[in-house]
Amino acid sequence: MSRPRLNRRVCFNPNVTYFKPRGVPMSTLDIVELTLEETEALRLKNVDGLSQNECAKKMNTSQSTFQRILSSAYNKISDAIINGKAIKIVDK
Repeated sequence: MSRPRLNRRVCFNPNVTYFKPRGVPMSTLDIVELTLEETEALRLKNVDGLSQNECAKKMNTSQSTFQRILSSAYNKISDAIINGKAIKIVDK
């Protein structure tokens, strides 16, 4: 049996939750879902410019878990940009 998941602190609620390639109808696009956790990790690391240890402390998680969240976010965003997909921020 796996260990129960800790509650991670997310202090950011985006006003915009969809991003899509310009000029492409939404009905024709595949959607990549980015969680609020992943969005918060991106914000702390890239916008606020904090170290991974500082980010992990702010999110109430370990540094290795923060790295996994950040890597997942980078992979999803890269997939969306390279393959022309929409990005939807979801609350999971």
